[in-house]
Amino acid sequence: MLMDQYLQKLLVDLLRLALWLLILAAIFVPLERLFALHRQRIFRRQVGVDLGYFFLNGLLPGLVLSGPLAMVAWATQSLLPGGVHATVAAWPLWLRVLAAMLVGEIGYYWGHRWAHKIPFFWRFHAIHHSAGEVDFLTNTRAHPVDLVFTRMCSLVPLFALGLVNPLRPTDGIIPLLVLLVGVMWGFFIHANLRWRFGPLEWLITTPAFHHWHHTLSAPRDRNYASMLPWLDRIFASHYLPKGQWPADYGNPFKTADSLGGQLLQPFEEAPPATPV
Repeated sequence: MLMDQYLQKLLVDLLRLALWLLILAAIFVPLERLFALHRQRIFRRQVGVDLGYFFLNGLLPGLVLSGPLAMVAWATQSLLPGGVHATVAAWPLWLRVLAAMLVGEIGYYWGHRWAHKIPFFWRFHAIHHSAGEVDFLTNTRAHPVDLVFTRMCSLVPLFALGLVNPLRPTDGIIPLLVLLVGVMWGFFIHANLRWRFGPLEWLITTPAFHHWHHTLSAPRDRNYASMLPWLDRIFASHYLPKGQWPADYGNPFKTADSLGGQLLQPFEEAPPATPV
C-alpha cells in the first residue's frame, strides 16, 4: 500500500514537471528563435543531459531540504530572542514576503559566491558551468549537492530571522514564493536572448548580466546575484560592459559528457580552482 502511494505520488510529480517543461518550452523556444543571441539548435548538444537534470532536480532537493530546514526552524525558535520573532510576526504578510525575497537573494548571492571560491563546493558547481551553449534549459544543469547547498544558503536565513515560522500556516507560502520566483527568473537570465534593458539593468538581472557569469574567457567569476545586480556592485563582483556579449561559454577543463558521469565526477576528482 505504501509503495503504491509512493509510486502514485512519483507519477504525479513527473507529470507536473512535464507540464512545467511544456510551458517553459512554449515560452522560451519561440523567443530564442526570434531574438537569438547565438545561433544554435533547439536540440543542441547535451540537451538530453539538461532534461535529465530538469526532472532529477525537480524531484530530489525538496526531499533533502525538508529535514535540515525543520531543524533550523526548531533551533531558531529556541535560540533567537522572543522579541525578534514577535516583531517580525507583527508585520503584514506582504512585508514579510518582500523581506524574505531580499534576505533570500542575499543568502543566495553568498552561497553562489562560496560555490566558486571554496574548492569543495566548486567541485559540484563546476558542473553548471560545463555548458558550452547557454539557453533557458541550462538553468536546470546543477549537481544536486550544489543545488541543495545554494538553496540552503537562501532559505536558512528566512527561518533564522523569523521571516518564516513553521507554526504559522500562512508562512508556508513564503519559502515557496522565494524559490519559485528565483527558479523562474533563472530560466530567463539563462535564455539565449540578445535583449538589453538599459537603466533597468542596474535594478534587475538580465540575460546579458548572467551570460557574463558563464563566460569561458576573462573576466570569470563575476555576477553572482540571481535577481538583484546591485548586490554585485556592493560586493565588487559586477561586470556588464555596454554593447558586449561573451563569445564562448564553459569550463577550461574536461567534464564528463553523460548525466551519470557528471553526477559522479565531483566525488572522483577535483576540477582546477576558478580564477580569482
